[in-house]
Amino acid sequence: MSDGAQPPAEADSGEGTGLRAALAGLTTRGRSFFAAGIAAAICAYVLGQSDLLRVGLLLTVLPLVCALFLHRTRYRVAGTRRLSPARVPAGSEARVHLRVDNVSRLPTGLLMLQDRVPYVLGPRPRFVLDRVEPGGRREVSYRVRSDLRGRYPLGPLQLRLSDPFGMCELTRSFSSHDTLTVVPRVEALPPVRLRGESTGYGEGRQRSLALSGEDDVIPRGYRHGDDLRRVHWRSTARYGELMVRREEQPQRARCTVLLDTRGTAFRGAGPDSAFEWAVSGAASVLVHMLERGFSVRLLTDTGTVVPGEGADGFAGVSQGSADAAGLMMDTLAVIDHSDDTGLSRAYDVLRGGNEGLLVGFFGDLDEEQAAVAAKMRRRSGGALAFVLDDDSWGREPTDVPGPSDGRDRIEDRLRMLREAGWTALRVPRGSSLDELWRQADRERTGLAGANGERAGR
Repeated sequence: MSDGAQPPAEADSGEGTGLRAALAGLTTRGRSFFAAGIAAAICAYVLGQSDLLRVGLLLTVLPLVCALFLHRTRYRVAGTRRLSPARVPAGSEARVHLRVDNVSRLPTGLLMLQDRVPYVLGPRPRFVLDRVEPGGRREVSYRVRSDLRGRYPLGPLQLRLSDPFGMCELTRSFSSHDTLTVVPRVEALPPVRLRGESTGYGEGRQRSLALSGEDDVIPRGYRHGDDLRRVHWRSTARYGELMVRREEQPQRARCTVLLDTRGTAFRGAGPDSAFEWAVSGAASVLVHMLERGFSVRLLTDTGTVVPGEGADGFAGVSQGSADAAGLMMDTLAVIDHSDDTGLSRAYDVLRGGNEGLLVGFFGDLDEEQAAVAAKMRRRSGGALAFVLDDDSWGREPTDVPGPSDGRDRIEDRLRMLREAGWTALRVPRGSSLDELWRQADRERTGLAGANGERAGR
């Protein structure tokens, strides 16, 4: 939920609005009455008709009296906006609730409520409110929907005041606004097991196993309150002070989702483009891995890491999965093509050490960038690559497929990744990430079985 409480705004001309602004607010009806009154007065003077002169004066004075009425009216109106929810997937609807409170001692006249929304969210909502009694409240709501992800401002809220005869209208604007975040679509993925995702015990456990075996651990100094049954007598005799066995601190399995955002790697635009499929796929994998208890981070070709807190950028144990998911989804909501032409920055981030499972979403790869992506596999426990077929995504569904040069090219890139240890899949237009996720599990299982058979021989 997002509450956009806006401060009370005076819907009168008492402060900051003069009589000139009130006269400028004459409606078409008010201007017509005024012009007709002037014309009638001139004709009455020329023809010498006193009755017509009285009619002309009435028509002329009525719009002016209505403008003066709005100018002199002093009542204050407070507006509040609430989004439900404030973050929605692309293609889903959100409801905006508006509340208007009359905080003055006078009743209002006819009010027209209008909220400013971007064109992509739909038409601008307008509501007509009848007389609001002193201390009264009116509530209205409308729906917004966007097929394009992004952050869209809502507001400011505008209030149009009108006199009972519709001769004059004045507009008052509230100062605050809210933001609706449209995140990528998330596809539910099946719980398959991929290499590199098993839970470990961190570097401390690896060092202990390498130095002293499975039944031993690295000791530490005794602290007040430690259980004496955990005293490590061998180390106590060696160091001359009381030492206890260190508790094993399990480390959450890690997963890095690499999103290729290079502008040269994708063709087309819009909600059905290859880049939007890659963004949606990255969001689906991030949410899926967080739900399974992984420490997850989002990495782009520019070297940007989300979340950026901590030394390695992972969402650690102390950070809630919901907060981590919200941060990464907000980033994906506004992510756009980068100006980079290579993947070297992402490789520099990954070559720091073993990063667990690596899931990459790549656009078009030339031979040089495919070689850089292949080297990323060395720093991961397991690697899964989705390579979007640029030739397939670049043509319309009704187009006749072209020569096989493009397909041969992407097969060469997939072969380079597979030889480096990636589980690499081609993503043609209209593919389902759910099916590709299952296919990756089948290929990994088959590859693991073949490797085991060769090892047995």
